[in-house]
Amino acid sequence: MNMLKQIIASRRYYGSSVQVAQKWVYAKAFQGEPNQHNFKLEKEDLPALKDGEFLAEAKYISVDPYMRPYMMAYPEGSLMIGGQVCKVLDSKNASFPVGASIFGQFGWRTHTVCNPSKQQSDKPYVLPDFGSLPTSLGLGVLGMPGNTAYFGLLEVCKPKKGETVVVSGAAGAVGSLVGQIAKIKGCRAVGIAGSDAKCQWLRNLGFDEAINYKTTSNIFADLKKAAPDGIDVYFDNVGGRTSEAAIKLMNLYGRIAVCGTISNYNTSIEKVTDPLRIMVFKQLKMEGFVVWRWNDRWLEGIMANLQWIQEGKLKWQETVTEGFENVPGAFMDMLKGGNTGKAVVKV
Repeated sequence: MNMLKQIIASRRYYGSSVQVAQKWVYAKAFQGEPNQHNFKLEKEDLPALKDGEFLAEAKYISVDPYMRPYMMAYPEGSLMIGGQVCKVLDSKNASFPVGASIFGQFGWRTHTVCNPSKQQSDKPYVLPDFGSLPTSLGLGVLGMPGNTAYFGLLEVCKPKKGETVVVSGAAGAVGSLVGQIAKIKGCRAVGIAGSDAKCQWLRNLGFDEAINYKTTSNIFADLKKAAPDGIDVYFDNVGGRTSEAAIKLMNLYGRIAVCGTISNYNTSIEKVTDPLRIMVFKQLKMEGFVVWRWNDRWLEGIMANLQWIQEGKLKWQETVTEGFENVPGAFMDMLKGGNTGKAVVKV
């Protein structure tokens, strides 16, 4: 029996209740690039609902770069972490009625029984009304990546009108939004991405310049040409040589937001020039951040991005993979840069 038939056959419905879920576990610790042997598909019996609980069925599952380093802290056999947009199938919790679309940090699994009151953090929430937009955006521009771009740029970097903002990993779920928000705020936006097609897409989004880091022979020279007045804000998703070049071009009192270091997630950390001399004499501010810092303002970011979408100021794109059996493949492809915009799996 192939994997898809196995998944379908193992789902048993009794009314609105599902007795068996499917889940992907972290079967073998990552060494270098993840491969299929790092993951294992398992079944899990689900308990009957108790008061305060609800049963959710995954509709879309997110695959994100942060999962690669975060899973290294988990023992083998753990559920793969991550967010999903799901639908409430059955409920004994009035705040999560049957039929509601919700976001939950439920990991790579088809069905989840959840009691929100027992979760100390990462509590699920009912998605706000997206109008005619797909609920999958709750994993992207109207979810964690959107808020990462919104708060990371506006709160950490505080861009001013007329400044130059450079974004690495610019064609990804976060970077593509950072550049657009920079333009909304009246800045010059320069994106760094990994293909000519992605660079053209960035220009179509309104980026002033885009650089293909895979084909350039001198990233420093190309950045200097794209940002002739220097760099005021650098939103860093990749680290490594790209960040080394950008930091050298920072202006006095420049701000650097360190969102990710995907260049070394699958490989050893690159040796780069110590930036502290530049940091001192240019009086730079460099700050790492994780978006959960703004949990108390979560809906603020979602509603701001939703308004910009409705006003035609913010565009989004998804790379959608079909089928729960293909979650690991979508994850591995995303880490290699196979996605444009947000990578999601439609269950």
